[in-house]
Amino acid sequence: QVQLVESGGGSVQPGRSLMLSCRVAQSSVEISALGWSRQAPGGLREAVATITKFGSTKYSEAAQGRFTISADGSMRTVQLQLNNLRPEDTAVYYCRAQRSMSAIEYFGQGTQVTVSS
Repeated sequence: QVQLVESGGGSVQPGRSLMLSCRVAQSSVEISALGWSRQAPGGLREAVATITKFGSTKYSEAAQGRFTISADGSMRTVQLQLNNLRPEDTAVYYCRAQRSMSAIEYFGQGTQVTVSS
């Protein structure tokens, strides 16, 4: 089991920025990838951004060019910088972690991001 603790989120106007942060609670678990997913009201959960322990990143089409994911070298914390936010970015954002040698993904409790004028 991997426990993820998220912080950040909130309500902002279109065009503004937010920073989401997440940390892995356990120090002994080896993590191969960290990321963020989101779920809008009435929608499915979708991957937004991922970073691997090798530093490679992947973004959804909606996130490309506006969001930036980063993580510390020990894969214990991950941040998601959200710039130029749009109303359609409104969703619950979930931190995501994948343990090494496992295909199982773990999710945090989620943090709300609301973009509205």
